[in-house]
Amino acid sequence: MRKPSSVGALEKLGMVRLSRSFYMREFLYSETANFHGLQNIPDNPDLAIEVGRKLCEELLEPLNATFGRVAVRSSFRSCEINAFCNEHKYGCANNEANYGRHIWDRLDAEGLKGATACIVLPWFTDRYEQGTDWRALAYWIHDHLPYSELEFFPAICAFNISWHEKPKKSIYSFIEPKGYLLRGQHTPSGQSTLYADFPPLRHA
Repeated sequence: MRKPSSVGALEKLGMVRLSRSFYMREFLYSETANFHGLQNIPDNPDLAIEVGRKLCEELLEPLNATFGRVAVRSSFRSCEINAFCNEHKYGCANNEANYGRHIWDRLDAEGLKGATACIVLPWFTDRYEQGTDWRALAYWIHDHLPYSELEFFPAICAFNISWHEKPKKSIYSFIEPKGYLLRGQHTPSGQSTLYADFPPLRHA
């Protein structure tokens, strides 16, 4: 598939079904692009679709089936959008650091594929706002899903979740206690008591 060059072609790309519950369109929305009148369209739609399907099927669908609606905050970024965000200090790493992460349609420095989405689980946000430790969700994901990276943010406990060909198993947080929670740990967390009242893993 070529990079869309018309509204009709972009609509067609947006209608690509990545998994049972998710379509490409919701991953292309960008508040930065919307506000500044920029395009957030993949140069390599086929690669973006391929990794987007992995992200959705292996990570987002189980979250959706287990906890209810997954709200996508930010996900795919074109090189143009990511570079603009980096230049204007909007909290984006440079393009090279985001290849195989938010920039789905580029291979990373090791020549590997990956994709990231920033999401919110309203089910958990309600608990978080009532005092539940963000680490409960982090450990649950670590123990149940084949993620590569997690990164947690204070506002509504939004978090980045990444699929990658070579999972890093890294969890970082900007919520206290800040910093790395786990790094390169492929074994169970040993912290299941923190999420003892969570529902069991369900698949779509």
